[in-house]
Amino acid sequence: MSKDALVIENLNKVFATPNEQVVALKNVELTVEQGEFLTIIGPSGCGKSTLLKIIAGLDVDYTGKVELNGQVINGPSLEKGFIFQEPRLFPWLTVEKNIAGDQSLRDPNIKQQVTELIKLVKLEGFEKAYPRELSGGMAQRVSIARALLRNPAILLLDEPFGALDAFTRSHMQEVLLNIWQTNKTTMIFVTHDLDEAVFLGQRVVIMNPRPGHIKSVLPIDLSFPRKRSSLGFQEMRRAVLNEFEKVEEETYTVGAGI
Repeated sequence: MSKDALVIENLNKVFATPNEQVVALKNVELTVEQGEFLTIIGPSGCGKSTLLKIIAGLDVDYTGKVELNGQVINGPSLEKGFIFQEPRLFPWLTVEKNIAGDQSLRDPNIKQQVTELIKLVKLEGFEKAYPRELSGGMAQRVSIARALLRNPAILLLDEPFGALDAFTRSHMQEVLLNIWQTNKTTMIFVTHDLDEAVFLGQRVVIMNPRPGHIKSVLPIDLSFPRKRSSLGFQEMRRAVLNEFEKVEEETYTVGAGI
């Protein structure tokens, strides 16, 4: 029987400015099962990144309940891996040392884990390379491997492939799916790309802004591996697009004051 890894109930987040209070998230309700791959899409300003930071424990100024494996999230921890749009590697460290971070490669156990992760993210032969010698996609793979070394209960990805070209982005999606299927790590992936959301996610969460809330959650009933050219993929894409267009209509109607 599946078990919920993440439980969010009645989550509200308000940003205070000198002139007003901005409601970033309102009454967000969401559960994510252990080992699930969930994708989140929505217009700019709908609170996708804010939600991810709250789950990561990077923002604890909110009301409501946010629990990971039954424990209240009250700050960052090794249980929560976070991947930003930029790899954020240390330029003076090699690939293997970036992955190891503050752990010593002299430890045979750490060395073995780093070696296995380098193989998992398909970077064999680049162990001694520096970030300046890597492509954008390769650098992001190092970032993912570094997060996985800590064996997180959940991996949070905030538009990690947004700066990559289309070919590299497609390749990185395949790499990430392979990692997910191998490690069974729970993943939440924020993106602006509808095709990416459908290609990766077992469910797609669509968010609405002003204030940010979950408009709908659509299951993606497609087996892996997926082909974007398949009829099933196109049908699921159309279903998600229909929901997303409703969000866009509501957003611009509210924005125009109609």
